Amino acid sequence: MTEVNVDVSGPNKSQTWLMFDRIAKTYDPLNRVLSMGIDNSWRKKMARYLPEGESLTLLDLATGTGDQLIALCRLEKRIQNAVGMDMSEGMLEVGREKLKKVSLSQPAELLTGDATDIPAEDNSFDAVTITFGIRNVNNVAKALKEMHRVLKPGGRALILEFALPSNLLFRSLYLLYFRRILPWIGSKVSGDKQAYSYLNESVEAFPYGDDFCQLMRDAGFQKVKANPLTLGISMIYQGDKV
Repeated sequence: MTEVNVDVSGPNKSQTWLMFDRIAKTYDPLNRVLSMGIDNSWRKKMARYLPEGESLTLLDLATGTGDQLIALCRLEKRIQNAVGMDMSEGMLEVGREKLKKVSLSQPAELLTGDATDIPAEDNSFDAVTITFGIRNVNNVAKALKEMHRVLKPGGRALILEFALPSNLLFRSLYLLYFRRILPWIGSKVSGDKQAYSYLNESVEAFPYGDDFCQLMRDAGFQKVKANPLTLGISMIYQGDKV
C-alpha cells in the first residue's frame, strides 16, 4: 500500500480557531444563506452511515456550534451519549446556548478539545464525526490517527467535507461562486473578508475523493468509502476500526 504524499498541514492552520471566534455570532445564519440550506440536508444524511448497534456513543470533532451533533441526536435515537469538541470557545458558546433550547432525548455536552490531541481514552466511542472541519486542522494525518485511536473496535469515523465536482461545467460554475460570490457575501455580513476567502482557498487546496480515502487508510481505517453528495460538491467519507 502506497501512502499519499499530500501536504495537508497548510500554512497558519494552528490558530484557525481564532478566525472562528471572530465569526461565531454570524456563522450559523450565514451558513444557511451561503449554502441555500443544503448543508442541513447533508448533516442529516450523516445519520445513514452510522455504525450498527443499539446503543452508540458519539464524538463530534470541530463541532463548532453543534449543528452536526444536534442533527444526529435528533435523527438517531440509538445515540445514548454525545460529546462535541472544538478549539473555538466563541463557537462553543453559541452551541451551548443552542443545546439549552433544543429537546434531545440523550445527554450531550460541548467541550474544548483539539482534534489532533483528543482528550479521551482509547476505544471510547462508537462513532466519531467531523463536519467541514478536517481541512482546518493543523495536522490532518495526526487527527485521523487520533480519531482511529478513540474509536472502539467496530466503530466508524464519518467525515463530511467539501470536494470539487467532476463535471467540468458544473465545477466552473461552482468555483465562480466559491471564489467570487461567497467571499463577497461572507465579508459583507460577517465583516471578516479573510475568513470567507480562506474557505474557498482551503477547499481547493485540500485532497478529496480517492486521495482523502488513502489518507484514512494510512491512519489505520478499513472499509474506507467516499459517498458523494449534490453532484460531488461534498463527500461523506467513512472508515471503520476493526
